[in-house]
Amino acid sequence: MSETITGAALIGRADVPAAETRMTAYNPSTGEELSPEFRISDEADVARAADLAWGAFDTYRQLPLAQRADFLSAIAAEIMSLGDALIQRAVAETGLGAGRMETERTRTCSQLELFANAVRRGDWLDLRVEDAMPDRRPLRRADLRMRQIALGPVAVFGSSNFPLAFSVAGGDTASALAAGCPVVVKGHPAHLGTGELVARALLKAAALTDMPDGVFSYLPGEIATGTALVKHRHIKAVGFTGSRGGGLALVALAAARPEPIPVYAEMSSVNPVFVLPAALWARGPAIAKGYVGSLTLGAGQFCTNPGLMFVLDGPALPPFLQVLATELGETEPAPMLTSGIHAAFERGRDALAARESVTTVAESRPPKGPNRGGAAVFRTDLQTFLHDEQLEREVFGAASLVVVCQDVNELRQAAEQFEGQLTATLHLDAEDTPVARELMPVLERKAGRILANDWPTGVEVAEAMVHGGPYPATSQSHTTSVGTLAIRRFLRPVCYQDIPTALLPPELNADGLARIPHLRNGMVVVPSERSD
Repeated sequence: MSETITGAALIGRADVPAAETRMTAYNPSTGEELSPEFRISDEADVARAADLAWGAFDTYRQLPLAQRADFLSAIAAEIMSLGDALIQRAVAETGLGAGRMETERTRTCSQLELFANAVRRGDWLDLRVEDAMPDRRPLRRADLRMRQIALGPVAVFGSSNFPLAFSVAGGDTASALAAGCPVVVKGHPAHLGTGELVARALLKAAALTDMPDGVFSYLPGEIATGTALVKHRHIKAVGFTGSRGGGLALVALAAARPEPIPVYAEMSSVNPVFVLPAALWARGPAIAKGYVGSLTLGAGQFCTNPGLMFVLDGPALPPFLQVLATELGETEPAPMLTSGIHAAFERGRDALAARESVTTVAESRPPKGPNRGGAAVFRTDLQTFLHDEQLEREVFGAASLVVVCQDVNELRQAAEQFEGQLTATLHLDAEDTPVARELMPVLERKAGRILANDWPTGVEVAEAMVHGGPYPATSQSHTTSVGTLAIRRFLRPVCYQDIPTALLPPELNADGLARIPHLRNGMVVVPSERSD
């Protein structure tokens, strides 16, 4: 493994080795340093990578769809070929178990294949044709054809909590490459070696499928690296998963450019859960157990972690809270991803505990070892929640607040109060349907995904998935970062008016329209037989 991970920046086909300014990876479970040292990419590295991506852009976006799809499939194959070396390094850099890393690798590769299939299918091009009507009076109609084209090179920021699925070859990279955009990844300092291994696999796939030099670059670095990347004139969009502060900083940078660009930032969510009366009465203990499992999964380091729960007061509540306390009390705190994340979690958890009219319901066992955050669940009433905006702020980790309501009207008040979310969950039985029906319109306005009788800490990579939501869950509420709809973030429409057939893009000529679903003169056309 040490022969493969060198600490270099990977700018197109070139390795740029570690220089005088370096950084080190750490094992959060033990605190030990991991070799080698890694280059901190500077402005010159950023400029070289961005310029190379711009030079590759027109060539890459005009490749046949089948070739682009083969590239995505090849990335998945090369990641899998890394074998145990990738899993071992990811475990060492994150403190997450081998089983979790293997699952995440499978998800990452399945995601790449999902986008490969979408590229081959071509429906995301949103092809539209209005045939010419030269004899129309009083004005003729021109031949009009429309398709979506790629925006340009995309800067992707790897996330801390998903070193594979939301990082170097994760959803932002997969969807941008699918759209026809070269990608420059700013690697996350929490998993430097893992990032380099995946980046090398991606570049090998690019070589095997004859992609242009510059279609992908990987820059290990710090805040200054990311700042320079967002400001570079050849970067046309940004994908980010992380904190609200980090996401808003990138939004501000992008907006201040001479040419402002979109930032698709997934930032902050407390994922409220509503336990409705009949469900609490019928199966409160089972819901409590599920709550603890979801809250503590991965040390609570999921963007879909349930940080808020709303329940009604009544005779079913004390048994629910007792099971909750028992279940959480038997939980061993797991290591968090970095010492900085651990410290921020403890500050947030302790600040929540110190708020007026907030009491502790349950705590995990005391931490044993470095960077292990003790989980906790707190309780308050709705009026306190409504008048203290700090109570709805995300604490990244296994900390959650139960808000006790007095009646159904208070449940609706609660739903109207909280900010935009990635998810909202209803635990309900058939008798709860009238209450749920009242809540649904509010939850649709507040969240990107609504669940029933499940837990939000699980995001299926699928065509119908939405992993997004109103601000501050994301910076762009009309998008998703998971599922094939994510490709639309990196596209824009172009209309071709009376363009000769020889100059039309292949998808809009007769052969292309014979293979790809499209809209023609207001009618949906689905070709019965297509070939790649």
